[in-house]
Amino acid sequence: MEVKIPTMSELHGRGEQPEILFWVGCAGAYDDRYKKVTKAFVKILNHLTISFAVLGPEESCTGDPARRAGNEFLFQMQAMANIQVLNGYAIKKIVTACPHCFNTLKNEYPDLGGSYEVMHHATFLQSLINEGKLKVEGGAYKGKRITFHDSCYLGRANTIYEAPRAVIQSIDAELVEMKRCRSKGLCCGAGGAQMFKDAEAGHKEINHERTEEAVATEANIIATSCPFCMTMIHDGVNHFEKEQSVEVKDLAQLIADSIDHDNSDKTSS
Repeated sequence: MEVKIPTMSELHGRGEQPEILFWVGCAGAYDDRYKKVTKAFVKILNHLTISFAVLGPEESCTGDPARRAGNEFLFQMQAMANIQVLNGYAIKKIVTACPHCFNTLKNEYPDLGGSYEVMHHATFLQSLINEGKLKVEGGAYKGKRITFHDSCYLGRANTIYEAPRAVIQSIDAELVEMKRCRSKGLCCGAGGAQMFKDAEAGHKEINHERTEEAVATEANIIATSCPFCMTMIHDGVNHFEKEQSVEVKDLAQLIADSIDHDNSDKTSS
């Protein structure tokens, strides 16, 4: 599947306005694990011929880690720079695969003059499925046991619980829940800028605790919807040496893999 990623500057130069701006985020641009998620989501957009663009080099960090770490001055500098770019392109709708970016863009940018319709990719994918635009037969994951880890910034901060589960169920997988899920889900340990500091003294790493709960469901796949969560759960799986039996996948990867599987079946038949 060919990957096409237009930038806002390219479209603006042609006098075009995309349907959505895909906010890639720092992890989606630089982290090797989450680059795969970025590519998977773009594959879905290309497959459905949805008009989109990215900011490319004009995109900067939303400022979420700075604010969570207590550096309000740096947060406002980063936010205002982004808002200036977004408003300059008259952006109306933003979709992102990072709950931290989602929460900041949706709930904190309006106070600084940046008001947009912001969707997390879980909700966006669910809406495409509900509208009948996105149809997958789920051959790649049919019958697989999948458990979903609720991101704090998607779940408790924004009460988005059903959208990611609807996406998983659309691929004919068996959804199995951890003991602590939805509003009672356990943090992976990376939120609140904890991702960028050493762990504090204690008897157990929180991501190991969470990974134990996920492995206990006997799921083949632990599904995530956040780059921080993906890193922490991946590391937990590696810690318990379960990488041969348990995969960690983002929702976009599940859908993109299913699309590829369905297309290969049609080609072979």
